[in-house]
Amino acid sequence: MMWFDNADARAIYMDRREQVVKGAWGPASAGRKDVIIKPDLLASFTEMPFADETFFHVVFDPPHIQRMEATGKVSQTFGVLAPGWEEMLRAGFSECFRVLKPGGTLIFKWCEVEVPLARVLALTPEKPLYGHRSGKKAQTHWVAFLKQNVESSYA
Repeated sequence: MMWFDNADARAIYMDRREQVVKGAWGPASAGRKDVIIKPDLLASFTEMPFADETFFHVVFDPPHIQRMEATGKVSQTFGVLAPGWEEMLRAGFSECFRVLKPGGTLIFKWCEVEVPLARVLALTPEKPLYGHRSGKKAQTHWVAFLKQNVESSYA
């Protein structure tokens, strides 16, 4: 959903869901558009089907709300954090760094509507390099990590 070009061969869109969320996006007055969730690969970010050190760049955009509104458009579009979400995100971070090459970058997207960013970043031993707030209420964070190269340090 964040790609400029969904057909770009350099990107693999992975999600555990494939579905259409009817009337989820846009102003009601203009008629809401359907959101089509059609990943290139159906898989979970907690168990990625890739070898170690496969990618130079990974984007991690997990669900960020806890409300279990099964019929809600936001919940259907972006997913929800189920009970035990802390362990799920911890495993997700671990998998992202596992499939990332040394010196590669991880971009993590998080919206602080319900859970503060600091609480989520505490789930990984890796330290972010920098970040940026965005959105109308500045609640969405884009956080960049750089995987250490075992042959050299950046210090």
